[in-house]
Amino acid sequence: MSHSRRLSLEPAIDSTSRRFRDSLSLQTNDDVNKPDFRELDLGSPVSTLTPRVSSSSSSSAAATPTSSSGSSGSASGMVKSHSGEIPRSGMPPTTRTLKPGHRRSSSTGTPLIFSGSSSYSAASQSSGATSAVSPSPKVLPAGNICPSGRILRTGMATRSSTRTETLCTRTGNYGHGNVVRSGGGAAAGNGGTPEELKRLGNDMYRRGRFSEALSFYDRAISLSPENASYRSNRAAALTALKRLGEAVKECLEAVRLDPSYSRAHQRVASLYLRLGEAENARRHLCFSGQCPDQTDLQRLQTLEKHLRRCWEARKIGDWRTVVKETDAAIANGADSSPQLVACKAEALLRLNQIEESDSCLSCIPRFDHHYQSQPQAKLFGMVAEAYVLCIQAQVDMSLGRFEKGVVKAERASMLDQTNPELVSVLNNVKMVVKARTRGNELFSLGRYSEASVAYGDGLKHDGSNSVLYCNRAACWYKLGLWEESVEDCNQALKIHPSYIKALLRRAASYGKLGRWEDAVRDYEFVRRELPGDSEVTESLERARTELSQESKSLGFNIEVEAVSTLDKFKNSVSLPGVSVFHFKSSSNRQCEEISPYINTLCLRYPLVHFFMVDVEESLALAKAESIRKVPTFKMYKNGEKVKEMICPSHQFLEDSIKHFLL
Repeated sequence: MSHSRRLSLEPAIDSTSRRFRDSLSLQTNDDVNKPDFRELDLGSPVSTLTPRVSSSSSSSAAATPTSSSGSSGSASGMVKSHSGEIPRSGMPPTTRTLKPGHRRSSSTGTPLIFSGSSSYSAASQSSGATSAVSPSPKVLPAGNICPSGRILRTGMATRSSTRTETLCTRTGNYGHGNVVRSGGGAAAGNGGTPEELKRLGNDMYRRGRFSEALSFYDRAISLSPENASYRSNRAAALTALKRLGEAVKECLEAVRLDPSYSRAHQRVASLYLRLGEAENARRHLCFSGQCPDQTDLQRLQTLEKHLRRCWEARKIGDWRTVVKETDAAIANGADSSPQLVACKAEALLRLNQIEESDSCLSCIPRFDHHYQSQPQAKLFGMVAEAYVLCIQAQVDMSLGRFEKGVVKAERASMLDQTNPELVSVLNNVKMVVKARTRGNELFSLGRYSEASVAYGDGLKHDGSNSVLYCNRAACWYKLGLWEESVEDCNQALKIHPSYIKALLRRAASYGKLGRWEDAVRDYEFVRRELPGDSEVTESLERARTELSQESKSLGFNIEVEAVSTLDKFKNSVSLPGVSVFHFKSSSNRQCEEISPYINTLCLRYPLVHFFMVDVEESLALAKAESIRKVPTFKMYKNGEKVKEMICPSHQFLEDSIKHFLL
């Protein structure tokens, strides 16, 4: 085999391989959340070959071809051009002698294409010498270009084909520069070339079939893991599937592979904006030499403005402004930001809206546990993830989930060990848990006074813990200090307005103090929250009975009085104090629903006179008072009408009574 011929063939193949690799990194400028769709049509990486007709009539017979592992051979009568093509007929034949032992088998026919340095030959199996012959124009040689086991007919070598030819780079026994049809050979065994897989993924993305698109991009990456565009396209599919944390990682990998890849920078900046990470978004949106997209730049500036206002409001304890600014930032596009949701939850917690705060935290976007911003995002000087855990810990503590609170506070402190606010929260959480545990132990032993001291110690570290207030109220109740019990229950309910245990404890304390009207109010609230609780129902009935007996002993009217004539109505209106008239119809559903509540109000406010007027039975009275819709309520104070309400809610009606009763 000629050394000079080897040198003339290998550069052409290396150049083709380089051109193929370079084409994989081409990208277009589509929208940020769409994959790149433009691909390079490489065509065939090896030039088309044509057989040469012998210039000598004495060489009309074709020699028997041989093969050595299907990858190398010998040829005569051929001259290799600079471009790697074999010239057409008309070139003078040359003779060449193979090295001893370098023979081709007689199983494959005359070769059509040679790999490395190859030539047409007829083997002399006895001496190893070859003679120069040319293939017959009627018989096409066989070689690696043909599928295994197939023989081409005359003229097939020049027939045009629309199928893509691909340079095989796998490890199969194809030889250097082997050409296979797309869909066959090594490429077919892996589902196609990386570019073909990318095209299939793009097609699935256009159709909205993002999971299938992701699968194709994954396969393309497995074949070409260093291609930045495949990583960027995979990020687009992950974004469409709402897997933002993984999408960020893919974009960062694309940027690592190609630091000047503007599309990947723009895509990850857009993701960081959705995650509320303004600093990271700016770093990628305004990286060196890049002109940022004006829409994304405006979104970034708006996010930075809202974050700055949150910071300022938080420092002065203006929690309503914090809620307003976080809502604005989320509406502006930071819709997947855990730290912004946590910021709103913190503001709600400080506003004593604990259920709303807990509900807010339950909506925090969940990302895979491997996701971590690079560099770590911060909010209010804390690592963002640590800040989220810190707020979750405080809400858990307020709702009595002490064990969970400790775990989250410890995790937050580990993520940001030097932040003083996180250190303080962790210390307070541990002290509160210790005080609560000690108080419970003493309470169970009947040492109520000591238990109250232990709970008080916990409140020194967390003055807004409703559970500790409620537990200390139980100690006061056991000690017969019912006024102190009511006061601690009030503190617990100020922090946690719908705290059922505190309401029940306060109602029981009201009963001990003989304040049955207040006891009935608390029991009624609890029964609405727990309608199937028999103990609450029994306690409510007992409190109502006590209130009724107390009212009778004081000479108060504890029943709703019916009014049917205009004269009686005028006499009732002139009574001193507050009088409430309920205009109703027995056939009206709303009237029937609110009537039992009027009976309750009559017991609750014995100083108020309650009257009922049936408009169907007293048409003249209804007409005189211009009643057009029921239920209607009219309130009089010392003979003067002070308010009229149509279909009021229970709470609004009671609030109005209390307002004019004062």
